[in-house]
Amino acid sequence: MIPPGARVLLRATAVDFRKGPEGLVSLVRDAGADPFDGSLYVFRAKRADRIKIVWWDGSGLCLFAKRLEHSHFCWPTAGSHEIRLSYAQVMALVEGLDWRRVRSVDVRAPQSAG
Repeated sequence: MIPPGARVLLRATAVDFRKGPEGLVSLVRDAGADPFDGSLYVFRAKRADRIKIVWWDGSGLCLFAKRLEHSHFCWPTAGSHEIRLSYAQVMALVEGLDWRRVRSVDVRAPQSAG
């Protein structure tokens, strides 16, 4: 579903979940971003038990939606600005895990023996 390496932007404030893909794209455009640049834009409902992800895949507008039955998605405070997530973090978010605990491991470039 989510291409590795894609830029993922999370909106901290809740949105009206009656909006479909076109309505969510208009929110992205109103915020000054290009909704057709291949980035994934993540939105949440007021109760944080539902998320929607919208993106342009090059041939059409895509929408992913998920509702958690007995929990809620880990989300930043409403005062936060747009947040960038890594591939691993967005996959943790979609699974209902705390994406803030996902950290990359520092990897040093290999040295040639010489």
